[in-house]
Amino acid sequence: MSKIIIHGGFFSESDQSHEIKEAKQESLKKNAKLAYEFLENHTAAETVVYAVSLLENDELYNAGTGSQIQSDGVIRMSASIMDGDSQKFSGVINIENVKNPILVAEKLMATNDRVLGDIGAKKYAAENGFKDYSTEIPQRRKEYLAKVESLGKGTVGCVALDKNGKIAAATSTGGKGFEIPGRISDSATVAGNFANEFCGVSCTGVGEDIVSNATATKIVTRVSDGFKINEAFDKTFTELKKIDGFAGAIAIDSKGNIFHQNSHPTMVFASFDGENFEVFN
Repeated sequence: MSKIIIHGGFFSESDQSHEIKEAKQESLKKNAKLAYEFLENHTAAETVVYAVSLLENDELYNAGTGSQIQSDGVIRMSASIMDGDSQKFSGVINIENVKNPILVAEKLMATNDRVLGDIGAKKYAAENGFKDYSTEIPQRRKEYLAKVESLGKGTVGCVALDKNGKIAAATSTGGKGFEIPGRISDSATVAGNFANEFCGVSCTGVGEDIVSNATATKIVTRVSDGFKINEAFDKTFTELKKIDGFAGAIAIDSKGNIFHQNSHPTMVFASFDGENFEVFN
């Protein structure tokens, strides 16, 4: 019954080499398998955090280590988790100098104030044992100094269905790069990351488009109301098209159906059900 799907954002955010493409494919396949093995003995909520933390640790992606640099030269990251069983959502917005924002989001799940931003998020992380850590890599500094577009490394996310039928979703991002400080992405909102007992969704793409479309919430709500998962995606992405939105999403429903769709067919993802892989190629 256990199933998992992860994404690493869009491949075509700008030109990349064939080597980078292959590296992402191998990374996603490896991490999907590791996450599935973890899922066999853990809950969906624990697993999505674990999977996203693996991707945050990989410089191929724009989350955790390797995150984009904003217009003032500072890296600010956002991440969230949604437990479909408890219906609790927690997250951090524009947190700085933390290796794994998703782990801070997970820690907040047990508190009353479950979404923290900026200075408050960093202070909470420090008070709860998260060490100061620079997520900057030389390539990001090079891009920033040259004031060029990013190399297309993307937001990361995971949706998991555990053996008890529980669903959870988690998403983490380093932002779009060169944005105005204070800009809020979709990753730590219910538009970009949402789950309940019927379905879980994690999104990537242009945050403003995803928020305007309420993409993750719409898909999950429609599945909850009786839509088949492909129908929920089709209707939601049809609405996204009306605003010329740029987004991709991964999902699993309570019946074990895995689905993904994007407005530009270059989202990188991998899914695994214990026997079969599906990997972007």
